[in-house]
Amino acid sequence: MIRIFKLVLLVLSITIGTASAPAVADDGGKGKVLFYRAPMSSDVSPTPKKDEMGMDYIPVYESDAKEKVGTVKLSAERIQKLGVRTEAVERRDITHPVHALGTIQIDETRQTVIAPRFEGWIQKLSVNATGQKVKKGDVLFDFYSPQLLQIENEYLVSRSDMPAMKNSGGSLEKLRTLAVSEEEIQRLQRDKTASNSIAIRAPADGTVMEKTAIEGMKFSAGDTLYRLADLGNVWVVANVFEHDLSSIVVGQPVKVTIHAYEGKFFEGKVEFIYPDLNKDTRAAKVRIELPNADELFRKDMFVDATIDVKETDHVLAVPVSAVLNSGKRQSVLVDLGDGKFQPQSVKTGKRGGDYVEILDGLKEGDRVVTSANFLIDSESNLRAALQSFTAPEVKP
Repeated sequence: MIRIFKLVLLVLSITIGTASAPAVADDGGKGKVLFYRAPMSSDVSPTPKKDEMGMDYIPVYESDAKEKVGTVKLSAERIQKLGVRTEAVERRDITHPVHALGTIQIDETRQTVIAPRFEGWIQKLSVNATGQKVKKGDVLFDFYSPQLLQIENEYLVSRSDMPAMKNSGGSLEKLRTLAVSEEEIQRLQRDKTASNSIAIRAPADGTVMEKTAIEGMKFSAGDTLYRLADLGNVWVVANVFEHDLSSIVVGQPVKVTIHAYEGKFFEGKVEFIYPDLNKDTRAAKVRIELPNADELFRKDMFVDATIDVKETDHVLAVPVSAVLNSGKRQSVLVDLGDGKFQPQSVKTGKRGGDYVEILDGLKEGDRVVTSANFLIDSESNLRAALQSFTAPEVKP
């Protein structure tokens, strides 16, 4: 209120032409001096004076008043001190982020269990520790199975007995049905001897996630002895709130941060949206596929997922920081060059992230102030007020 009162007194002193504020002609043809303004603030004076730092107030001429109301001209030094930054109005996609919390889970499609279809006894473990890595075809363990030994002997008998030769194919089919490896079947056909020790091999590359196999133990048909997982890809299972679900579609890019690796970002994509909704949290699970070539991610790690949802395509946009909102109107400060800044009313559209859509008021290529705009706007409003008070009265 005090500042407004001072401003009114100043305007009144200008309009009534006090003896202490005579109009001064300018040799440069700029017209009369209307008032003087402080070089480092928005303070003004009807007469020449110095600020607290001993700097002379800058005269404001009639020619300045002829510019658009509110236009401000700043010196290069002041622009630098205020930290004024500008950015060009460009066309861009407007997106808004959907944030979700989740955990790392093993890709179910990349898991394999070793569960023999016959009973037997483990004779020797070649892979004997959880976390051990295996390649496809590596021997996991050797075992003895009376059932397989009998079938192999049946095959050999049928091969040696010409009338029974036709049954040899049936024996091989039994072995394949019981998931005996092709390596063992080829050995049987080549060596023509039944084996008391057969190898179980890894069906795929992976890491041993679970192991119940113990050397010397007996296993029954269907017992799970190993569970292998390929960790080259993992899943992020994240919770997305109900009101954001309509924005999520399969294939959207996702930026992932892992609590264990602060400052690092990882790229994934939405792979599946689960059909159910948690009635208590009002959130649905979204599955995100995440490459894990370096195997940095471990099961149950906490994750922050950011899904960029596209709102509009290729529209005029400016940084959110460029828009000044008075409550009744929105405006920006346009950089006219040569230190001049002009207020411009705008109509905004959708907002996403750090940018907002411009529906009216600007054109592509205009430069707008993105920092220190509140300071410049304050001076612009003061200039506009002074110009309106000092403008000649229009008589009917």
